[in-house]
This record gives sequence, structure tokens and C-alpha cells, in this order.
Amino acid sequence: MGLPRIAALWLEGPLSFLEQLCLTSFVDAGHEVVLFHYGPLENVPGGIALEDAATILPRTDFLTHRRTGSPALHSDLFRYRMLERSRNTIWADTDAYCLRPFETGTGHFYGWESRRHINGGVLGLPADSPALSALLAFTADEYGIPPWFAPDERAELEAQRKAGSPVHASDLPWGVWGPHALTHFLHETGEAAHAFAQEVLYPFSFRDRGKMLRRRLDTSPWVTGQTRSVHLYGRRMRARLVRKEGGAPPPNSFLGRLLKKHGIDPDRAPLPPLPAAAEIEGDED
Repeated sequence: MGLPRIAALWLEGPLSFLEQLCLTSFVDAGHEVVLFHYGPLENVPGGIALEDAATILPRTDFLTHRRTGSPALHSDLFRYRMLERSRNTIWADTDAYCLRPFETGTGHFYGWESRRHINGGVLGLPADSPALSALLAFTADEYGIPPWFAPDERAELEAQRKAGSPVHASDLPWGVWGPHALTHFLHETGEAAHAFAQEVLYPFSFRDRGKMLRRRLDTSPWVTGQTRSVHLYGRRMRARLVRKEGGAPPPNSFLGRLLKKHGIDPDRAPLPPLPAAAEIEGDED
């Protein structure tokens, strides 16, 4: 069996140079890459296959985080359903950069992002994974009560449900269908034992993400011989680039060097302007 197929999702509209970089990195590493989408796309790099996302999850089921408007819930649900239907496929967020080819003999491919959470920004699970079954069951109920919540939190949510006012997933804390659920169910089933150490997929922590833009920084303390992927923390990185870097990374920064390596020109696929009152929060992307 060859390298796994890489699957990603971009709802619609133009891709920026960040998404181009990440998708191209997988193509250059030898992977087949499919980009699922709902509406028309622009700036799609060469070598990327396109597929209709509605075949996995209809847009009528579109879910967003109420406070931020982020489509993270929809993306979480999409990747679980896609993995259920796929073979030899690994999910990758469009802000996951491939440093080395992804290979797995078990179908499991995910890693720790911090001491607390396994992130699903890169996620491979075999179709018969008990954790995947649990994730699908949990996310099937938009008003489900997270089993990892503290007893008092669960009791409060249960009382609201019995009173006829259940709390929707979009009103729960960020990441409830993402890393929080993934970490819980992988631990519950014992599959957390397959998780990579942080340096493999998330060498730069959320707090350290700004180091990827520092000029001439020696990245060897973070990016090691074990590193397969680098998470770019898309929303936060885009905001930082627009607000403080003039829309593109310094050429001699880690991110700038990656763009040069893959021949990506930021001017040809610029970042979108930030909303006037952009709310940037959460650590899932």
C-alpha cells in the first residue's frame, strides 16, 4: 500500500498563500491530495483533486461556533464522517504543513498538541476504531452533554435539557467536538497510546506560534528529525500576518523559507483583510 491519501476541506472562495503552502507541501512529499469544498474555489495549487463536500456532509447541516462564527464544528463533524467512509486516508487541516511523508501501519495518525490535548488537525483513524465510533455517536447529537465535563457542569446542562432548553454544541466551549472530544474518547478506548509526541505534529505550541515568523531563528529546538508536520494555527497566523507583518512573513523566517522552498508567492494569493471587529480566539486552528 502506498502513501495515504490526504484529505482537507475548504468551504469556498479563494485560498491564500498559507493554504497553498500547506496543500502543496503534501503533493511535494508524494501524497495524493483531495480538497473537499462546497462552493467555487480560487487559487487552488496544481496537483490537487477536488471533490464535492456535500457527498460527505450536506451544507444544510452547517454548524458554526456561535460566539466566533468559526466553522470548526462543521469541520470536526466532516472529518469524522469522511474518515468513516475512507480507507488509507489521513485528514489534514489546511494549516498543517507536511515536512515529511505521512506513513502509518495501523491507520492511527495523530499527536499531542499540549500536555492536555491530542489535536485532530492531522487525524488518521482506522474505520473500525472504537474512538471514531464514539466520536460519531457523540457528534450525532447537537445537544449532547460532554461526558468529560465536571459533575456540576453536567448536572446544570442536564437540568436545562429537562427544562426544555438544551444547550447546543455551538454554545459550549471552543473545541468541544474537536480536541476535547478526541482526547477524551481516545483515552477511553485506549487508543491514545498511538498518539505521537508533540514534536512530531505540533512542534510549535500555540504559545510559540509567533516563533515561526522570527527572522533567522534557529528552529532546531522545535523542528527535529522526528517532526512530520508543523501546525501553523491558521486564524491566529493570518491575523498576525495582516496586523503586524504587512500580509506576508519575513523572507528569512521559518515560514518565509517554506514559501520559497515550494515556490509560493504571497502576492499572487494574498490573505483576506480582517473584519473590522475580528474576534480571534480559541486554539484549535
